[in-house]
Amino acid sequence: MTRPYALAFLNLHRCTAPEAVQVAARAGADFIGLRPWQNVPGSPYQRLIGEPAILRETQAAMRDTGVRVFDVEIIRIDAGFDAHRWDALYEVGAALGAKAVTVAGDDADESRLCDSYARLCEAMAPFGLTADLEFTPWTPVPDARTALRVIERAGAPANAGILPDPLHVARSHTTLQDLRDIPRHLLHYLQICDGEPGLHFTTEQLIHTARCERLLPGEGRIDLRGYLQALPADLPLSCEVVHLERERAIGPADWAAQCLAACRRAVEDAERA
Repeated sequence: MTRPYALAFLNLHRCTAPEAVQVAARAGADFIGLRPWQNVPGSPYQRLIGEPAILRETQAAMRDTGVRVFDVEIIRIDAGFDAHRWDALYEVGAALGAKAVTVAGDDADESRLCDSYARLCEAMAPFGLTADLEFTPWTPVPDARTALRVIERAGAPANAGILPDPLHVARSHTTLQDLRDIPRHLLHYLQICDGEPGLHFTTEQLIHTARCERLLPGEGRIDLRGYLQALPADLPLSCEVVHLERERAIGPADWAAQCLAACRRAVEDAERA
């Protein structure tokens, strides 16, 4: 079985969108993730929204290399959520042929969060995009069971999705059985990295590791074999390894190739077991 591989935005955060396509092609990836919408003030993102020349350059690079865009980031559902705030993100995603948008649940009022998620799915549907809810242990959607409950309470929209990340699985109360219990139609792709598992980390530590200090698959103690075996083997695998200190000594292309090679080894290990 041939599994598609992607390089997530955090693997390519030093690249412009056209550069990201070229780097992914040299590394042997099938897809990339892009972040046209800033995660938090001051964080890196790629200029695409309101930049038609850069958009055209990115599309040209995609045609030349065959690398496609799988996901775009990031929508945060907070207490003041307005689904149409991100219309420009949907439009850019559709123009790039993206399949998914990464979504974070940041509203502690679960009933309101569910209503907002339903409105988001409705707003995104005309653009052919899925709303992939990523559970993260420092947010009101801390684990896989909560993510599934939010989607069910939102009415199970046709373009709903859940995005697993092994770092968040290993640092939350999510079990491998919880991953197996996610309905197949809600799984569009999954992420991979490594790190140290546990439930003892502070919020600051959780965020720092996720955004700045992930490990290559095989370097940490996360049960990646169990993680990969618990999820469908045909799902696209998005390598999301960012390590700001280590990246200072290596260029984006070499880092991408190193990360992707480690991800492939982790998959081969899971398949052999």
